[in-house]
Amino acid sequence: MPSVNAHLAMTHLVPLAKEVDDDKVTPGVLGFIVFAVMALAVWGLMKSMNKHMRKVDFKEPSDASAVSAETGVAPEPQK
Repeated sequence: MPSVNAHLAMTHLVPLAKEVDDDKVTPGVLGFIVFAVMALAVWGLMKSMNKHMRKVDFKEPSDASAVSAETGVAPEPQK
């Protein structure tokens, strides 16, 4: 019985295959899978980046003496 099903499938799909241009290249299912995996990876990285950026607490010091006290490095003289 499998040979009959295969024969029916081939007789119905052969006319469709003749309409496909031989010079045209398409990505197919593998291309879609690769694109989907890359999209999920970028989404995950962006979500992780947002989580880490929310943790950053940046406060700018009000003057140069505060910088030298925190870092232990004397500020450069301004001209």
